[in-house]
Amino acid sequence: MSADRTYGQYCALAKALDVVGDRWALLIIRELLLRGACRYTDLQTGLPGIATNLLAARLRRLEADGVVRREAAQPPVAITLFHLTERGKELEPVLLLLGAWGAPLMAEPAAGDAFCTHWLSFPVRQFLHDRNPDGPPVTILLAGGGDARNVLTIEAGGGKIHTRIGGAESPDLVLTGAAQLLVGVLAGKLRLSEAKAAGLVVEGDPAALERLLPKG
Repeated sequence: MSADRTYGQYCALAKALDVVGDRWALLIIRELLLRGACRYTDLQTGLPGIATNLLAARLRRLEADGVVRREAAQPPVAITLFHLTERGKELEPVLLLLGAWGAPLMAEPAAGDAFCTHWLSFPVRQFLHDRNPDGPPVTILLAGGGDARNVLTIEAGGGKIHTRIGGAESPDLVLTGAAQLLVGVLAGKLRLSEAKAAGLVVEGDPAALERLLPKG
């Protein structure tokens, strides 16, 4: 490891930051945790603002440090897929804690902040609860910014909440709108009527949302 890549400290935190402390490194890991195996273009889409040469450099470093591995897809698909190693997957609790710590900072988004709906997957799974585990399953589709490709599906049933990137065939409720409105509604800080007045588009059964709201 070159001198400019290490803190040179015999400390577990410093050693960890030697590996994942570079700018964009943890966000690359976020994408691979949320999406699973990714093409290079998938990572570019999920990391708006990163330069292509910087993404390539970060992937090479994470690969060299045993956090990411690459795999050539089987013919006839000539693409390379990036995966987290088992060592890389161990960082999920770290990202969850950082996300929880940073959640209050989302109250007022900065002008020009990029947003991908699938980024909500971590807080949805972490903070929301299935309030009626004996009830029939419900499915909610989130579409950030009105972009039909920028969607996240939330499924609640049997006391558990699952998320997956992409749409659902027959969701019980579809919420389409700005990131701040989606976050406010899911966090229980904004009533659905208030969000609708501010521009959130609501299609389907609003009662489905009550299944997911935070306890307390």
